[in-house]
Amino acid sequence: MIRKRKGLLSLALALAASSALADADYFSPTNQLVAISLGLMKLSPSSSLRIDNTTAAGVTTGTTLNGESDLGLDKSRTEPKFEAAVRAGKRDRLFFDYLILDRDDTKTFANGPAAYGSIVLLPGDPVQTDLMMRMFGVGFGHSFWHSEKFELSGLIAINEIQSNGSLRVQSATRHLYDDKSLAGPLPTPGVTATWVISKHFYVDGGAKYVKISIDHLTGTLSIYDFDVFYRLHPNVALALGYSDSHLNLESRQPGNSGAFNFDAKGPELFVRVAF
Repeated sequence: MIRKRKGLLSLALALAASSALADADYFSPTNQLVAISLGLMKLSPSSSLRIDNTTAAGVTTGTTLNGESDLGLDKSRTEPKFEAAVRAGKRDRLFFDYLILDRDDTKTFANGPAAYGSIVLLPGDPVQTDLMMRMFGVGFGHSFWHSEKFELSGLIAINEIQSNGSLRVQSATRHLYDDKSLAGPLPTPGVTATWVISKHFYVDGGAKYVKISIDHLTGTLSIYDFDVFYRLHPNVALALGYSDSHLNLESRQPGNSGAFNFDAKGPELFVRVAF
């Protein structure tokens, strides 16, 4: 009887040790040294653009065109998602992210006349539109709260924005083209947080926002993310989340004045590999 009890006790201790070892394999997400996320975003973009025309007589204010309803650009797109984070100490991390959204279409212009830069669109014009949007972010985060279950970090990021919009009319009687670009870095402060619910589940969230008014340029940029992770393996997690980005810029620079508004939001599905 005593031997039987000792055998049961030994078995229980072995199972407990095995379980503890398995749990130890699942290190906390707040201690990840490197995390790389790759996947897809189902975005619902909306955009508007206005390009003014500067002549010797002065500035003629252009017409604000809606990219989706006026120019026929896609209202839904599936785009790649890329993010990376590298821990540079117990409380410090570097963050990288990249957003790309390129759209083009040809639509018979129904409104008008409408001025876009140096050209005027008329009803019936076959308008070819190319609208490119790229945003690359690099950020530094410092954790004000760091534990096995929760991490809260302040963030300062630089988002490099590149946008290009071109309109072309090619018909038997009309040949028009205008192309405008916008590029530059925006400093974007924010916060990011991780909450560990269990061995397999944890939540990531982040928010970045800036409002600027520099010389001839005014605008706002906001980026929000919320993701729920399920760890399939100590180093591999599947995530389902939601992303929401807004960019509003207005330039009063002589010879390059106008406005650009861009929104993109929707669900995202991706895989994160972390070590």
